[in-house]
Amino acid sequence: MSGVFISYKRENLAAVGRLVEALRAESIGIWWDQDIPPNAAWEATIERELTAAKLVIVAWSPAAVASDNVKAEARWARGQGRLLQVFVEPCDPPLFFGERQGVDLKHWAGATSDPEFQRVLAAVRQGLESPPAPSDAAVLSDTPLPLPTKPSIAVMPFANVSGDPEQEYFADGMVLEIVEALSRIRSIFVIASGSSLSLKGKGVGAQEAARLLGVRYVLEGSVRKGGSRVRIGVQLTDATDGAQIWTHRFEDTLEDVFALQDRVALSVAGQIEPTIQQAEVQRASSRPTENMGSYDPYLRALALFRVYAKAETLQAADILDRAIALDPDFGLALSLAASCHYTLFAFGWATDPELTRRKGIDLAHRAVKAAGDDASVLAGAAGPVGSLEGDGQAAAALVERAIALNPGSSRAWMYGGLVHLRAGESDLAVEHLETSMRLEPMGPNRTIQLSLLGIARFQQRRFAETISLMKESVQRADHPPAYLHLAASYGHLGQIDAAREALARYRTLTGVSDDLLWRGFDGAYKQLALEGIALAEGNGPGGAPADETP
Repeated sequence: MSGVFISYKRENLAAVGRLVEALRAESIGIWWDQDIPPNAAWEATIERELTAAKLVIVAWSPAAVASDNVKAEARWARGQGRLLQVFVEPCDPPLFFGERQGVDLKHWAGATSDPEFQRVLAAVRQGLESPPAPSDAAVLSDTPLPLPTKPSIAVMPFANVSGDPEQEYFADGMVLEIVEALSRIRSIFVIASGSSLSLKGKGVGAQEAARLLGVRYVLEGSVRKGGSRVRIGVQLTDATDGAQIWTHRFEDTLEDVFALQDRVALSVAGQIEPTIQQAEVQRASSRPTENMGSYDPYLRALALFRVYAKAETLQAADILDRAIALDPDFGLALSLAASCHYTLFAFGWATDPELTRRKGIDLAHRAVKAAGDDASVLAGAAGPVGSLEGDGQAAAALVERAIALNPGSSRAWMYGGLVHLRAGESDLAVEHLETSMRLEPMGPNRTIQLSLLGIARFQQRRFAETISLMKESVQRADHPPAYLHLAASYGHLGQIDAAREALARYRTLTGVSDDLLWRGFDGAYKQLALEGIALAEGNGPGGAPADETP
């Protein structure tokens, strides 16, 4: 490989021309489409030069962002580790490119002494001097790599089973997008796409690939095209025993290839995170408890917390205290501990409510400080910050930051729903919660997803839907908020016997006053809830059922 390939749109010919001229003046070998000879095969020439280049400069502008060709060249370069981004006009880069550092040339007039051009020049020289990628022989070493300390995954080259050679590009691009989406999940170690794609066509199975790449989990996939539609199948394997722990199939049109790749990548990331987490929880639960670090206790506490019962939540909080003592900066443990104290306080299970509230706030702030770039940590801290501290703006900022870091995090969208519920913004809450449920349609967060969506429907006075959602939620976990909303919803609908039964169940699960769960929420929502409880107790105006708004 040698030289630099320039990817751009013709609308930016003048700005890119200045860059080409300045780099060539510094003895940098440049190729761009202005070098294509007359009558040459245009596409074949571009493909040959792109694959031969050691570095690819992508000049972003609104026109480039809208160009399928520029995006395809940028995705390929990113997958090969050869990408250098510059911005010649104001624009937002495509999804998964914004977090990568680029050089601002929007106001560059062509002077080689300009600091921004010098940044480009330094990056180009570094890229040209970097060592080549490992050879296939190095990748296929006989020596297995050690497993990382956290869950690890490799995304294998997707099989093209459509019989259409053009789909090879789509299949490889799908791998790149999924790796990029997974890399946003800080709790998972993800093998770079260049390493996994180097195994393409070598007949390496999932377990052998895991051994060679040093990972526990392997994601495989296939792409089949039929007419204007494409079917993408994926499966996740635990390489320790070869067990298949998750499969899914996506079907869509090929009208917008890159939008389809983005949708599939986000969906896969959203479902893989909780699936791997649950597998790790089960693995930790089967191991002895002695002489462990902080990660296994965290997983054990997570399993207990998801029961949403008093004894298990107290036990989880105790385990997390020990895990945090071993690692005071373990963001996930700090965030989960804050959630435990929030639950103990809100559900009336704390022996010292004020101490529990203050400790939950402190743990949430420590979590954010320890792991400020981890979307799961930020999302988990948002609940205690908003509910225990009463700082709705700070909670909303945490959620927004979490979603920006990892738009495929179902947990971040779920807590975004909670933040909007507290502000009385039920429509926005529904959007966040439905996104969370699309990203994670099955999994351990389902109990809370259902419960929060039920609260949103309650705020919208859709009491029958609230009842349906809360019933499904309590089938998974017998938790107080669901029963209180059931009682209020039944009360508004005039189903007094069912309302009283739900209210009695709530009061057996917690010893606090009925209005505790409404504290800190929007006033109109709280009033609606208290009116429903009053109706359930026969204290409403005439005991007449409320009209339900469709």
